[in-house]
Amino acid sequence: MIEFAHVTKQYPDGTTAVDDLDLRIDAGSFTVFVGPSGCGKTTSMRMINRMITPTSGTILVDGRDISTLDAVQLRLGMGYVIQNAGLLPHRTVVDNVATVPVLRGDSRREARRAALDVLERVGLDLSLATRYPAQLSGGQQQRVGVARALAADPPILLMDEPFSAVDPVVREDLQAEMQRLQAELNKTIVFVTHDIDEAVKLGDRIAVFGRGGRLQQYDAPQRVLAAPATDFVAEFVGRDRGYRGLSFRGAEDVVLHDIRTSTEAGLSELRLQQGEWVLVVTDAGAPRGWIDVTGVESIRAGNSLADSTSAGGSLFGRGADLRQALDSAISSPSGIGVAVNEAGAVIGGIDAGEVIAQLAEQRKAEDQARNSRHFDGQHVEATDR
Repeated sequence: MIEFAHVTKQYPDGTTAVDDLDLRIDAGSFTVFVGPSGCGKTTSMRMINRMITPTSGTILVDGRDISTLDAVQLRLGMGYVIQNAGLLPHRTVVDNVATVPVLRGDSRREARRAALDVLERVGLDLSLATRYPAQLSGGQQQRVGVARALAADPPILLMDEPFSAVDPVVREDLQAEMQRLQAELNKTIVFVTHDIDEAVKLGDRIAVFGRGGRLQQYDAPQRVLAAPATDFVAEFVGRDRGYRGLSFRGAEDVVLHDIRTSTEAGLSELRLQQGEWVLVVTDAGAPRGWIDVTGVESIRAGNSLADSTSAGGSLFGRGADLRQALDSAISSPSGIGVAVNEAGAVIGGIDAGEVIAQLAEQRKAEDQARNSRHFDGQHVEATDR
């Protein structure tokens, strides 16, 4: 457990980076510090391992005041991941990962053996172990950075905007990898980002920092989206916070409908009316794109499929959430969201209106449950009297 008690950080020029921070981070939780640039989120995280010393206040780790602990030993007991990985360029991947275990006294052979296990755990091919950082992609470097932080099996992992320098596709993969690792390892993670979507996706709790280093709200992601504590939080999470909140609602009850599909070979036989759409699929049933009467005529005129189909919109996997379900429908040119199975084959379509109806049903059930609990509480109180 990590506790901040009235922690303030002021610099000699009078700048207040963190202002009277009170915060308790439970063991085994994934806590995200989020906010705009200069709000004190990184400063707050770096005070946990004493890379920055607070001006006043106390920080406790597992009940111990960290100001009384040896700074080097404190840091060796915490993993630390930064943007651009921060790898040692003159060391191979395996030796980068083995750095902390060697510093803690493990033999180099033992440390390298353990490093290979950790590389596999973070999803890296062991053929990369003998390469140098410059020979890796940005995403691979970040995975090595995570592996290095985990190599000594620390109970606490500090992550300072680790995925902000990679492209969106790689970033999504790395986020999914962190979720998988946390489910497996159950570390106490403090993760810094300026991206509210990343915070909502990863965090068990979110600490929203505002200008002047003031903590604005510390709550579960659902609560931050549904009930912003201040005007600043409401502005920061955005006007579409209700849409983001759909990611916490399951879509397993959304009805799937049959979709009219065709392979490329069957397009020439199609007879469509204006406004009708057909989903073009591969022989294995995977979606390729939507086509309407104009597209079919284009195919008959000898144009390619790629020039005749419209983008298919996002896909919706069964077991996903209402946000993904709704997005698959509203991003589709046909207005029909495409649901696929684990193999990527089409299993049906969904209507945006039905997704909204499903949301209404969930809210109705939640209201009934709240009213039932309220009634039961009154009944118990009356019985006690």
